[in-house]
Amino acid sequence: MTTGAPRFAGPGDLHLHSNHSDGTETPAEVVRQAHAYGLGTVALTDHDRTTGWGEAGDQAVALGMTFIPGMEFSSRHEWRSVHVLGYLFDPTDAALVAETNRIRDDRIGRAERIVRNISRDYDLTWDDVLAQTAGDATIGRPHIADALIARGIVADRGEAFDGVLHPRTGYYEPHYAPDPLTAVRLITDAGGVAIIAHPATAGRDRMMPVAFIERLIDAGLAGFEIEHRENTEEGKRMLRDIAARHDLIVTGSSDYHGAGKPNRPGENTTDEGMIARLIDRGTGSAPRYPAPGSLSERSESK
Repeated sequence: MTTGAPRFAGPGDLHLHSNHSDGTETPAEVVRQAHAYGLGTVALTDHDRTTGWGEAGDQAVALGMTFIPGMEFSSRHEWRSVHVLGYLFDPTDAALVAETNRIRDDRIGRAERIVRNISRDYDLTWDDVLAQTAGDATIGRPHIADALIARGIVADRGEAFDGVLHPRTGYYEPHYAPDPLTAVRLITDAGGVAIIAHPATAGRDRMMPVAFIERLIDAGLAGFEIEHRENTEEGKRMLRDIAARHDLIVTGSSDYHGAGKPNRPGENTTDEGMIARLIDRGTGSAPRYPAPGSLSERSESK
């Protein structure tokens, strides 16, 4: 969608969450935080929704930053939770909208089931969870964690996920998610760019088999989020090898959630060359660039 040199400056963080999903800050606040950490390009990637794009984009442009519209699409391969980052897709695409609506609707039912399970042993109600949710945000386990904190049952989200919300406790309930092949195809069919988020984590959600990753590439997968605090070093090496063989896009991001996680904007970044490739590949929606004479463009000319 662009030609010539990119109009953005500086590194980019392409994985940030607001309170439209499971972050703790508004889309504008998320962008301001990224700006404070010296970033020139940002993407808002709330879970299974795009409602924060307008606010985040307005704030980015006002601060002289480039904004790339994005989303983190929930999927599942066997027992693994696989998140597919989609960028620059058409947010009105009928098939994609229908699937994300189905995912969000089931998340609500799943969250209610988890709360009912927890309430057998702890003083926690659904109203406690709603009190931790902004507007029509996609309700998930982070909101339940915040409710547990507010009730004084745990100290922070880390303790909640390591304890009450861990699958081994028996309170856990699954939620609907399509397979990653479906997610990749929906994003690419909507003109978007599909990148697997943190694909080499340790433990239960460890890396998908290489043979299946090859199938995702054949289906249109554009690349991997390799520089992420949850990826193992061994996994990163394997992913870099696959990316080199297939000439894929490689990103690095913070996965910032505000106060909900220790991740900080810009702790991992995507270089300008990869951002340019991503923008050139996306056809479903457009990035928003800083106005002429803005901070980012002035810094680019130095």
